[in-house]
Amino acid sequence: MIYLDYQATTPLAPEAREEMLRWLDGPEGTAFANPHSPHRMGRQAAAAVEVARDRVAALLPPGGRVIFTGNACEAVNLAMRGSAAHRKAGIALSAIEHAAVRDTALALGQASEIPVDGEGLTDPAADLPADIGLIAVMAVNNEIGTIQPAARWAQRAREQGALFLCDAVQACGKMDVPAADMIAISAHKMHGPKGIGALWVRDGLDLDPQVTGGLQEGLRSGTLSPALCAAFGAAAQVAKDRREDDAAHIETLWNRARELFSGWTLNGSADARWHGNLSIRREGLDVARLMSECREVMFSAGSACASGSGKTSHVLKAIGLSDAEAKTAIRIGFGRYTTIEQLESGAEQIIAAAEAQGV
Repeated sequence: MIYLDYQATTPLAPEAREEMLRWLDGPEGTAFANPHSPHRMGRQAAAAVEVARDRVAALLPPGGRVIFTGNACEAVNLAMRGSAAHRKAGIALSAIEHAAVRDTALALGQASEIPVDGEGLTDPAADLPADIGLIAVMAVNNEIGTIQPAARWAQRAREQGALFLCDAVQACGKMDVPAADMIAISAHKMHGPKGIGALWVRDGLDLDPQVTGGLQEGLRSGTLSPALCAAFGAAAQVAKDRREDDAAHIETLWNRARELFSGWTLNGSADARWHGNLSIRREGLDVARLMSECREVMFSAGSACASGSGKTSHVLKAIGLSDAEAKTAIRIGFGRYTTIEQLESGAEQIIAAAEAQGV
């Protein structure tokens, strides 16, 4: 099978797997301890968690703290629901935010949508209600890969007296993450394990806990998994060390992919975009049939979180596509462990299946 769905999840880095296995058991079975226990084994596990925290923090701006969560959705909810005093003033979010941000804003009420243009980009000079207390704009969109001017949005939030939340799930480990008040990230989108994410919170910002109990993370209750934390930290370290090499490899893959799919229409900006995300469409394409006929190639019709919902992608609609156009789109994602040969073989199968439909 050929895996071309890096926006949904990424393969586990060998270094992360090795670190995770070490803390699942470890030498002589002594690495399974509760990191919140005061005895020697607990302190050893706690030390591993703190090493991991520092490694993850190294990918994020200075002047904040990393709070481990179960995933990025939890991190987003902690940020948005935890900033209760600011929530009362309303929330502004981009029209292409991930469902974690979008649905939480709708649940909290008083949400205003920031439009995007046909390139899938927001304008930090856009009109906003005067009483906005929280602005949420993601760094890189998960469906079409567009890179938002998040640093300028952070400045806009400061000027308006609002907090700024940045979903950096698709950006962390790949590019600089802009300063914000709160940043949500996920391990499995950067070659770490599933089941762990983090919320970065600016120093001096107080949030209300959303999961009560032991408050082991200060703002979040629950026993941490040293294995997951350590693997997250290892993945972060590898991402930092390999960032330039990974970027160069992905640029090579992007250029080849654009050649292979030269007859397809690109969704979103070609330049202000993470080039590991190729969102394309072809008029008349039956995507469900295409995916059924390309069972050995793992790609997507859009966000993995929304697959099977039957709803038209709100991201593709936001950039001006009709329902019919949006339903002819596919997303191909590649990265560190994708080879040119895999990309070419996968593209060959997708293109052949599309041409068999007569489109």
